[in-house]
Amino acid sequence: MPHRVTILAFDGVTMIDVAGPSDVFGHANRLGASYELRVVSPDGQPVRTASGTTLGVDGPVDSPDGTVLVPGAYGMVDFPFGGAVVEAVRQLVSGASRITSVCTGSFLLAEIGLLDGRRATTHWRQVSLFAQRYPRVSVQSDALYVRDGSIVTSAGVSSGVDLALSLVEEDHGPSLAAEVAQSMVVFMQRPGGQSQFSAPSRAHVGQDSPLRTLLDAVALDPAEHWTVTTMSAKASVSPRQLSRLFHDEIGTTPARYVELVRLEAAQDLLSRGHTVASAAARSGFGSDETLRRVFVQRLGITPGAYRAQH
Repeated sequence: MPHRVTILAFDGVTMIDVAGPSDVFGHANRLGASYELRVVSPDGQPVRTASGTTLGVDGPVDSPDGTVLVPGAYGMVDFPFGGAVVEAVRQLVSGASRITSVCTGSFLLAEIGLLDGRRATTHWRQVSLFAQRYPRVSVQSDALYVRDGSIVTSAGVSSGVDLALSLVEEDHGPSLAAEVAQSMVVFMQRPGGQSQFSAPSRAHVGQDSPLRTLLDAVALDPAEHWTVTTMSAKASVSPRQLSRLFHDEIGTTPARYVELVRLEAAQDLLSRGHTVASAAARSGFGSDETLRRVFVQRLGITPGAYRAQH
């Protein structure tokens, strides 16, 4: 029997939150899966997305079985939620066997009380507001997606693709999910526990930022002995100013950023066949034990198991 996937659309919805997962399920169908994909809106009418395009839908909200996906919208959390959208979410989840959200869609799930007492995540820019507004939710502030029973919440934008790939793997196994990722030319697959603060965040730092030269240097040589002192000197700022710049421009600390760059370097080395000891040394972690601790903490998997999988 086809597995039904219903995606909610509403005015202002972020297009990639809908299109990214939709493409994953569509590619999966072409490779042998059997998903019945539907996009619905509260009143069954087309919606205008955040990018200004009009998105057609298959009909109004019903009470489906199968999987439900609730996307987010830019600026949605800054205003009271429309009653029709909240009611649509409430109706959608009533008969679903698996409930998921992308980005600020988790706010809508929390709004109806569905996340009370559960672990959940959202876009990193909104985690503080999320925790403040919904204190009964155990907010996981730095994860691509979080699974708590039959409910899976994911972070911003492209993490919806990661979430959808994880669902395909759950339904049809890792081989098909890997084929989908290869077909879409996307990474297969970032684990849910991987940080939202991926090292490529440095691309968002302007050329005139004091951090630009430093971030390029860290990426070029993660195994260098990077301390607050050496990093401050490289950026030509004081240690205090360095911490402030990292907080304001990247949303993390200098030490955490270096650890994430090293983690990504270690993942790449392990994927290319290096031993755990070699990956630890070349990425800057130094010892196998340190690498193992960070892997388990950040990715929920040991370096050896990661190497075997990739």
